[in-house]
Amino acid sequence: MMVRIVTMAALALALTGTAARAADPRYPDWPCTQAKVPDISLAAVWAGPALDDAETKWKDDAKISALVSKLAARKTPLDDAEKSVKEFLAGSAADKTANAKLLFAGLFDTLNAQRSQVMGGLERVSRKQREAADKIRDETIQLQTLQGATPRDDTKVEALSNQLIWETRIFEDRRKVVRFVCEVPTAIDQRLFALGRVIQQEME
Repeated sequence: MMVRIVTMAALALALTGTAARAADPRYPDWPCTQAKVPDISLAAVWAGPALDDAETKWKDDAKISALVSKLAARKTPLDDAEKSVKEFLAGSAADKTANAKLLFAGLFDTLNAQRSQVMGGLERVSRKQREAADKIRDETIQLQTLQGATPRDDTKVEALSNQLIWETRIFEDRRKVVRFVCEVPTAIDQRLFALGRVIQQEME
């Protein structure tokens, strides 16, 4: 049991150390292998006309706001989102350019906010992981001390052993979740780029 616990604790600490070394020093709490890009650049995803006041006015249009919410939701398949864009702009007639700019401005604003929220959550989890690793390290040392004590208190040894197993398991589960969530900002980037491209094509 002792060997298993120490091995699990060492694994948790090694994983944390690897993540720390791989992190961009500008963003010490960023846990992903993907480079952190704090915000999507407008120029990277939009080659259409200047958005002008559309950047602030899109929220004033109830129809645009509702459509933006639908298109930005990750539960909406991208194919369906692209179809909705085409249908909406096809029915815009003379207002097509204005509506296209409002729609993209809303998507740009909303998806950037989503990215920021996800990345903030990842960094919070990263900080918790470092705290958890420190706790596991300290408790592993305590357990080794209890194991070698004379007389040995088996009740304390068992209690701390079980606690370490539980904490290390939580650490590993969080690591798996982080690895999955690290893909989300990139997926949001790709969604915004794809929808922006469809909007621009429909304007032509």
